Amino acid sequence: MIEENVKKLLETIPKANPFGEKVTLVAAVKLQSPEDINRAICGGITDIGDNHVQEFKDKYELIERNPTRHFIGHLQTNKVKYLIGKVELYHSLDRYALAEELSKRGEKAGVVSSVLLQINIGEEESKSGFQLGMANEAYAKIKAMPALKIKGLMAMLPDIDDQAELKRLALLMREKFEELRKNDGDLQYLSMGMSGDWRLCIDCGSNMIRLGTAIFGARNYAKQ
Repeated sequence: MIEENVKKLLETIPKANPFGEKVTLVAAVKLQSPEDINRAICGGITDIGDNHVQEFKDKYELIERNPTRHFIGHLQTNKVKYLIGKVELYHSLDRYALAEELSKRGEKAGVVSSVLLQINIGEEESKSGFQLGMANEAYAKIKAMPALKIKGLMAMLPDIDDQAELKRLALLMREKFEELRKNDGDLQYLSMGMSGDWRLCIDCGSNMIRLGTAIFGARNYAKQ
């Protein structure tokens, strides 16, 4: 079933967004067993994203075929030390304290960490991240920190039914992404889109989507 889901998704997801950029599928593996993650990889998944550090640590050696590793969840500063040098891309750089810790730990380990700035595009109290109006300031401050490389932006759209509003917000994210990368060739990724809204996000210019339910089915939270 998992392999079939992956195959169908890879056939359905456009190879490129409307801007001609390759679309990367990151499998969100929260609460999934190593066996199921490996099934997804066998089905064609090349990138996997963890939400929790403990899960990442527990499963790290059990994942086969060396997929690209992403960390897509909220990251506590005291747990950064467990991820340095093992994560290819941090999607959720949502505050200066986390940037400073990643920078400090990276410098000490001789590792440059690639990060995405998380933007709270819906200005939701339940979500972390920089407000859109603070994105340029956050970009400038974090870009100046050693051992960090900003690779783009990440956002989670609000869980609402208003498609026009979702499209407006997604297009604002694309606009900010374009603005920042005019002077920075390192910016490659706009990570936006999950199992419920990935089509809209790709249509609005996302080039990286994070899907869990669409691959593995509904999560069993009893496993927590």
